Amino acid sequence: MKLLNFTIIKLTICLVIGILLAHFIRLDFYVVLYITIGLVFCLGVYWLLIKSKINRSAFFGILAYLCMVGVGMTSYNLQDETLRPQHYINQNSSDHYNAIIFTIEERLKPDTYNDKYIASVLTFNNKDAIGHVLVNIRRDSVPVQFNVDDVLYTKTELKTIQQPLNPYQFDYSKYLELDQVYHQMYLNTDNILQLSDSKSTIYGYADALRTKINLKLIEAGFKKDALSIMNALLLGQRQTIDKAIYNNYVDSGTIHILAVSGLHVGIILWILNFLFRPLLYLKYGHFIRPFILVCILWSFAVIAGLSPSVTRAVTMFSVISIAMHLKRRTNIYNTLVISAFIILLFKPTFLFAVGFQMSYLAVLGIVSVQPIIYRLWKPKYWIIDKPWQIFTVTLAAQVGVVPISLFYFHQFPGLFFISNLVVIPFLGLILGFGLLVIALALLNALPDFFVIVYSYIIDSLNGFIAWVAQFEDFLFRDIPFTLLQVIVCYIIIVTLIQVYKFRNFKWIAISLIAIIGLQGVYFYNRYQTQHNALVVFNKSRYSMIGLKEGKKMTVYHNLDSAKLKSEYALTNYKVGESLDIIISDSLQSVYQYKDKIILAIDSLSIYKGLSFKPNYILLRNSPRLNLNRVIDSLKPQLIIADASNYKSYLKRWKATCEHEKIPFHQTNEKGAFIIK
Repeated sequence: MKLLNFTIIKLTICLVIGILLAHFIRLDFYVVLYITIGLVFCLGVYWLLIKSKINRSAFFGILAYLCMVGVGMTSYNLQDETLRPQHYINQNSSDHYNAIIFTIEERLKPDTYNDKYIASVLTFNNKDAIGHVLVNIRRDSVPVQFNVDDVLYTKTELKTIQQPLNPYQFDYSKYLELDQVYHQMYLNTDNILQLSDSKSTIYGYADALRTKINLKLIEAGFKKDALSIMNALLLGQRQTIDKAIYNNYVDSGTIHILAVSGLHVGIILWILNFLFRPLLYLKYGHFIRPFILVCILWSFAVIAGLSPSVTRAVTMFSVISIAMHLKRRTNIYNTLVISAFIILLFKPTFLFAVGFQMSYLAVLGIVSVQPIIYRLWKPKYWIIDKPWQIFTVTLAAQVGVVPISLFYFHQFPGLFFISNLVVIPFLGLILGFGLLVIALALLNALPDFFVIVYSYIIDSLNGFIAWVAQFEDFLFRDIPFTLLQVIVCYIIIVTLIQVYKFRNFKWIAISLIAIIGLQGVYFYNRYQTQHNALVVFNKSRYSMIGLKEGKKMTVYHNLDSAKLKSEYALTNYKVGESLDIIISDSLQSVYQYKDKIILAIDSLSIYKGLSFKPNYILLRNSPRLNLNRVIDSLKPQLIIADASNYKSYLKRWKATCEHEKIPFHQTNEKGAFIIK
């Protein structure tokens, strides 16, 4: 008997609601847990009482939904390590140095000065502990690279992860919090003691296998750029990709092929289905083959690092593979929702991962929009039909991800359909040939001819991507797009699909209302950003002051033109405030905004003999002065110091302001100073 009309879709929606509530509203864990257990108990009792009339009970449905919301909240809270007493945050810590034993869990992309790792804390000040930290290890003249599962000891200071210091800047601390990372350590090889290098987890063995594969490929003759693309395409590791090459993939609209996702896993599953087809002739082949395929897919997922996109793809294709071999019809929507339900139940924070969101939206776009576009024209000839199918798939995927892509990245690659039309047909060849290359390299049987041919294929791919990316006029950058616009855009897409399916007045009216709503949101956003402001930006070793007037901002600075053009702080502010024009100007000594006067004192230390009393004083470029005399003379309401000053000066000025009981705003600690 069917247990009412509850579908996995409704339950997944309730699970998502529970995760969102737990993320944005901090409730007591035990209260949520006990309420959830109580709801589940009531649901079970109620079902036993009325199971013969369950289809007519609305109360049962409401109770089931509430149970799933509670499960979502409980699942999210169970992932929160800070709620456990063993977490290092909840233990006694020193103000300066703490003795920490930790194990490497993940290797991140290094920056100019440091190698970066995510580590799991094992002991904290000689007590067993849990928790994760970001580890920055300074690159010495003889660099030492640590591997996953290495156990290390250090005595150091835990530092909070830097909050954004300029408006609309990417919040790296919030991003790391989704992985339960709240602090970081800055180390060098001199204050690290390695206690063990043995492998103890499946991730450690996977990392060792990736390292071995890379060594074999280097020995075979693969160069750095080709090797980094192979790591991304085949092993899910993008840490070593050159920044210029990575930006070319972003600008050409093909960055998705460097993130192992449904496209890659689908191709690999197709290859595996072909290779293991002979197993179907065995007595239990219909059970053996899907079991082997699922094991291989999940092994590949572990090797690729279990990112949200690859986890989603492998879960979905595992369900598809099992259903195919059980001779069951697979509904792609049900498969997607089942995979999302399973993933979010065990990894609720994946809901907030950009890759997870975009991978699901891309697949939803393909399965819902692609058939509509394809029916507009059905070519008679195969040679035309195949490129048309690829084009419609690419276009449908873009329909699914464009709103959220604009929200996160604020750019749109106009030539995405050309680059994908060329790249996607050859991706199967690249993946299949690449897996063969890796297998032969591990067996020490890789011919030089294979190395030359595959390197040429990868280099040709990079060259084509670079050629497409050079047409910057077709890359639309700095597009302001808010979350409200994203929501309304997806409402429009859904209603237009419904208009195509049903073609009735109701859906036409709803879609038109949604389109008008999008226009209303646009005008609302324009209205919200009409205010004026003066901003003292935080820029290391330089000074930048922005005066915003409506949709125009004048920037007073001492940067050269190249640095100004690539300055992210200005770009982020321009997008966030929907600015139309940015005018560049040289720094001044006095700024007036509304009824406030700001005096800028630079390295010349000129402040005497003024005919006015400034409200604020801006210290920049490390002026040599006695701040006590400046305060006594000018009596300002506030002292501002930007990031162009020496740190020793900042420390001294801060102490002086505390003694004089005057507010001190240091931009490299408190962020940009803004007057609205």
